[in-house]
Amino acid sequence: MLKINYLRYFNFKSRRIFCGIFYIYSMKNLIILVALFISAIIHAQFTVTLSSAQSKAGSDAYLYTLNGSKDVLSSKAVNSKNKWVFKVPDSYVGMLRVYIPEGNNSVNLISENKNIEASYLMKGDKISEVNYIDETNKTMNDIQDIQRKKEIILPALYQMNDFYTSKSPFKTAINEEIVRLSQNITYDASKHPFIDFYNSNYKKFLAPDATTPKVEEKDIINFIANSSEMLETSSLLKPILVSYLNNAPKADVSKSIDNLLNAVNIETPRGQTVLSELIEIFDTYDMADLKAKYLAEAMNLKCTINDRLAGTIAISKNLEIGAKFANYTFTNAFNTKAKSIYDVKASKKIILFWASTCSHCEAEIPKLIEKYAQMKAQNIQIIGLSVDNDKDSYERRIKDLPWINDAQLRGWNSTYAETYNVHATPTYYILDQDNKIIAKPNHVGDVLNFLNLK
Repeated sequence: MLKINYLRYFNFKSRRIFCGIFYIYSMKNLIILVALFISAIIHAQFTVTLSSAQSKAGSDAYLYTLNGSKDVLSSKAVNSKNKWVFKVPDSYVGMLRVYIPEGNNSVNLISENKNIEASYLMKGDKISEVNYIDETNKTMNDIQDIQRKKEIILPALYQMNDFYTSKSPFKTAINEEIVRLSQNITYDASKHPFIDFYNSNYKKFLAPDATTPKVEEKDIINFIANSSEMLETSSLLKPILVSYLNNAPKADVSKSIDNLLNAVNIETPRGQTVLSELIEIFDTYDMADLKAKYLAEAMNLKCTINDRLAGTIAISKNLEIGAKFANYTFTNAFNTKAKSIYDVKASKKIILFWASTCSHCEAEIPKLIEKYAQMKAQNIQIIGLSVDNDKDSYERRIKDLPWINDAQLRGWNSTYAETYNVHATPTYYILDQDNKIIAKPNHVGDVLNFLNLK
């Protein structure tokens, strides 16, 4: 009995010791797993390093990925020792853009989920030359450089070649350059999947040559419906959609659009991104009937809507007649002490998006200047928001403009370009005293007619 009790005690004690050892071992593994998890969060999937000996220390830069034709902010980095290092935590294959607010500069890159490195040179406050250091971007740049020369230089070389005798040293040099430019840069498609996806489909759908088979409507539909996620990150989606619409039968464009949307299924993320892109294309090219039809279709969806389409719907709603115009806080406004659009007190406000380099603006602005005294007499104010990026050009021009003007000097990267859905200049909105949109004129003549200013 005593022996049996002893054995029972021994087994019980042993189990406690074993459980204690197992607990310690499990806790140790748990700590390791937690450490690995935290490390995975802290450390990037890959890094993007951009440097220049000419950059200004302390300035921020921003890294954007791509979704269709929309930039998506990925991360921000502070210049340290003339270098920006961005940590990208998630797997990403596709186009990237580093935006540097100083001088409104951008560097375009591609990612194949590997570390990226590039440097650049400046001329004044503008980037003049980019040196791609990592293999992926260097390969892509070499391919595109040869492609540009093929499209622009090669035809001229063929013409020049006819003017020189066969023994001419210059003709020999021309022939050597023709041979060089006629060759394709070879690369391992399995090693560079994005480069292969982009270049093969760009050539097929957007820049076909005599050797490229003719693309039919069904080919484009099949490509958009069945491509990998690289379609959204490649920058190809919007131009291919524009090409698709241009080649659709003029008598029934809606039928071609419906064929495409049925194939991609607008209840899926791909289908909603395509629908969003189409609505924005209709808006850009003043295809009002098509925009209204497919915007209504988007708004009537009962399924979960992705961020891309939700953003398109929200912007459209916010800019409808009767909607309250979103406020904008001025950056460095001229001809006013007001701090924002809402601070400007007037019975009506004309919001004018323009640029000093815009020829249509130069044609229309004098007509506004001519009527500005009448406008002021009726308590109507003009607020110009410029998409200029050149400070000198902008400041020279606004000296002649009597109304309120402001600019972020970031060109189309200006925040209000997206907020107010500005695709072209000039763009007009007319607001009432409560900042509600009462008109969206297309041209200066429409502005003056709406205000009864003959």
